[in-house]
Amino acid sequence: MENAPTWLINSFIYLSAAVIAVPLSQALGLGSVIGYLIAGIAIGPWGLGLVTNVTDILNFAEFGVVLMLFLVGLELEPKRLWSLRRPIFGWGSAQMIGCTAALFGAGLAFGYDWHISLIAAMGLALSSTAICLQVLGERNLLPTSSGQAGFSILLFQDVAAIPILALLPLLAISGVTDGGEASNPWLETLKIVAVIAGIVLGGRLAVRPLFRWIARSKTPEIFTATSLLLVVGIASLMLLVGLSMALGAFLAGVLLAESEYRRELETNIEPFKGLLLGLFFIAVGMSVDFGVLAQFPLQMAGIVLGLFLFKGLVIYLLARQMQVPFQERPVLTLLLAQGGEFAFVVFQAALGAQALDTQTTSLLIGAVALSMLVSPLLLAAMDRWLLPRYALCGATTMEEISEQQNTPVLIAGFGRFGQIIARVLDATGQSATVLDHNAEMIEAARRFGYKVFYGNATRLDLLRTAGAGQARILVIAVDKPEQSLAIAELAREHFPQARIVARAFDAPHWHKLRDLGVQMVERELFEASLLSAHSVLELLGYTPEAAEQTISHFREHNQAMLESMRPFHKDQSQLISAAKESRRQLEERFSEQRRQAQTPDEPQ
Repeated sequence: MENAPTWLINSFIYLSAAVIAVPLSQALGLGSVIGYLIAGIAIGPWGLGLVTNVTDILNFAEFGVVLMLFLVGLELEPKRLWSLRRPIFGWGSAQMIGCTAALFGAGLAFGYDWHISLIAAMGLALSSTAICLQVLGERNLLPTSSGQAGFSILLFQDVAAIPILALLPLLAISGVTDGGEASNPWLETLKIVAVIAGIVLGGRLAVRPLFRWIARSKTPEIFTATSLLLVVGIASLMLLVGLSMALGAFLAGVLLAESEYRRELETNIEPFKGLLLGLFFIAVGMSVDFGVLAQFPLQMAGIVLGLFLFKGLVIYLLARQMQVPFQERPVLTLLLAQGGEFAFVVFQAALGAQALDTQTTSLLIGAVALSMLVSPLLLAAMDRWLLPRYALCGATTMEEISEQQNTPVLIAGFGRFGQIIARVLDATGQSATVLDHNAEMIEAARRFGYKVFYGNATRLDLLRTAGAGQARILVIAVDKPEQSLAIAELAREHFPQARIVARAFDAPHWHKLRDLGVQMVERELFEASLLSAHSVLELLGYTPEAAEQTISHFREHNQAMLESMRPFHKDQSQLISAAKESRRQLEERFSEQRRQAQTPDEPQ
């Protein structure tokens, strides 16, 4: 390894740290982001010291920001921005102005110069797009109201970084260059605006013809090369006027977002997205300066604590005005209250413009990195201890079913499965009692005119009240297999007169229900899958009759296979052996039928 190049050794170190730390973090329930951050700390100068060159760390971190912001820019199609203009520019500007004002006031209150307070407030008001989108995606929260609110605010922050960077020369503490000649901040600002406008106008005119020409070569990899060339070219141009490469990459992504070739570019780059974000988080972990933390512990703690308190208060109040559901506000508040990767860009640019001194810049960058490290840990703690209690405080409360019911059919669960059964019964004039433990689901059902009672069907007393003792039929349509088995066990023991119709999620769940004596069990996706298979066979050339016969044979064989496996379904080895034998028998059966039929309508 002595003769190995530095980049190869560092790549090995980065990837090894990620492969070890991230799965361990996931196994502990901490999430992938914490794993990447811990990996960066472990290999960084304040950990094992495997990577000690601070300059390389900063360059690596900036490279991660550059590539991440290019991908963010690809999503900012002008039409999409226009449709989201109100939440983006309305709530986004409210968040930026509110957080900047609160942090600016806090800086002045602690005696800092107004220039420093304003720059620090604008940088700290930005949130981590990478961490927020990663967490929202992992939690499936992007389609929710809180996810949409957070996404709109993050989009505005990405755009707001442009005027923030443009304002930095105007906020310079010293207006004298190294050569002693006075610089004109207005001229510098005008130069920056002119370059940005030139990039936008030139890109709109040149990008489409360029990619049209590249398309004629019929070499897909050149699309990726061309996009990277555009990123590097614009980033270099931005550096010439004293701005960050990240800002240039962002603009490059926006320009490509209008191209008809954007989807192909996204397809080529998407496999690298997760890895690039992971590498960026590693760089953030390495950039945490524990030396500054040890030298100025009170100042660092004060900045981080003030960041979460002041910024979190503004975001929480804003979430209330945006009508974000009560249960979703803590996660949204914590995610947006942390510092962001754009703050690194802002503070480094401020240092270059002599608007901040070296010590203040290191302190602010350290506080931002520390907040990004602490935020996922706070989120994990919130999930474990706060959110379960918090959700109950704001949840819709309903009285459980208390009046004795007397209907022939009792349906436990009003999700997708139970709704269809209830609608069929309602259409045929059959009465049924429906139980569900989701208050929001019940409210929605009542708005559509359905009579649904609130109650947990796993409780024996509520089953009695719902009429299970007199019901002829009990339909188990709850969403969780363990609840389904609990209800079935109660019903077989206490309500033997009720015929049970149950929903099975898969074959193991089917076997467990049958072990409890439930005879009528339907696998929820089995029949729907057979209908789709029927359509596939017709598209392959089968007649409707031949396709129906094939599906019918498969259905019978599959059901017989499940019944034959029941005695040893807990034995994995015997189960696999029986499944292989059943598959062989099915293939032989269909092969024999083809030999006997040889119909001209079927493929030969």
